[in-house]
Amino acid sequence: MSLTQISPRVRALSLEAEARLRDVFAGFDKVSEDCTLKVMSAFQEFRVSEACFAGTTGYGYNDLGRDTLDKIYARIFGAESALVRIGFVNGTHALATALFAICKPGDTLLSVTGTPYDTLQCTIGISGTGDGSLKFYGVDYAQVDLLADGEPDFEGIKKAASDSKVKAVMLQRSRGYSNRRAFGIEDIERIIKTVREVNTDANILVDNCYGEFVETLEPTDVGADLIAGSLIKNPGGGLAPTGGYIAGRVDLVERAALRMTTPGIGGECGSTLGNNRLLYQGLFMAPHIVAQALKTAAFCAAMMESLGFRTSPNAIEIRHDIIQMIEFGSADKLLKFCTGIQHGSPVDSYVTPVPWAMPGYEDEVVMAAGAFIQGSSIELSCDGPMRAPFLGFMQGGLTYESGKLGVMLAANEILEL
Repeated sequence: MSLTQISPRVRALSLEAEARLRDVFAGFDKVSEDCTLKVMSAFQEFRVSEACFAGTTGYGYNDLGRDTLDKIYARIFGAESALVRIGFVNGTHALATALFAICKPGDTLLSVTGTPYDTLQCTIGISGTGDGSLKFYGVDYAQVDLLADGEPDFEGIKKAASDSKVKAVMLQRSRGYSNRRAFGIEDIERIIKTVREVNTDANILVDNCYGEFVETLEPTDVGADLIAGSLIKNPGGGLAPTGGYIAGRVDLVERAALRMTTPGIGGECGSTLGNNRLLYQGLFMAPHIVAQALKTAAFCAAMMESLGFRTSPNAIEIRHDIIQMIEFGSADKLLKFCTGIQHGSPVDSYVTPVPWAMPGYEDEVVMAAGAFIQGSSIELSCDGPMRAPFLGFMQGGLTYESGKLGVMLAANEILEL
């Protein structure tokens, strides 16, 4: 189905949705403006110039653009230091590097927001063969499950974190493939304070994927020791071709750099191969692009609610990440929705997504992703594991206008079942 075949009913519903969301959209624009001020101020403070855009090869010594971008990320995220590298193959790689930086053999890593995202479970040693995992290197693991309503179990966190072996604490900002809300900065700050009440030694890492620039503050502004994320999500602004970042305390960032490369080298090496301009320009655009993705997500919620589906967050709820969850209740509806998103994409619009066994996931996953950059989650995409209750997780949208059309086409596909 093409975009020109969207039904009159879907077009009418879209007008109703936009009228309902007028004030919500204005809120997204205000956060974007505030975050843009932070980004612009950091660019000016560190004197970004044409020289920062030159690439390096080989060892990458004295890469002005790379080293300046590290300082800019640190300033924007309220951190002492940052490591921004195209050598991170994805967000999981950045997070794994951060985990190895805060854990030593004999330590216990405590997850305080339940089971981590699927791809991190192999890193920790919860699933997979265990080879090369934290468990393989003698790091124990414990977790505090969320309460039945999806909220943090603060009493459980306090009890578990008081164990003297707990030297590292991890929390996940976004929902991942779970049916719970994303946690906002106020939630994260309360969790951090709860841990600190009983354990002042543990280093606290926040998986910040999908959350950057959704709010005016970041986890490192409220006490997190480290945060990590992907450049092909929010902070890359749709232009970064690959990479990830780690930001936080200077000693922990240095440990992460030593893990990413090797002891004795750390962050001194790492050529940028001509990508600096894209990383800078993507970061410059990121607050605006995130606002576009948030508008697309809220529009999606409003449209799907009008068709009788349960959504989380709902259309007018405060958002803490760019992910929109829709409960489809059947495999057919999930597949149809993903088909519509794919057919409404600028790239590979002629392709029909089918479930497949993605590396790092327990169930087959269907993924609609007609993106300019492979796997980019700041571009319009939708994916979900093929298991009941068949939840779809839509995110991204480089422009609201194109994201809106993709959602309309997905709704059209649902109505034709």
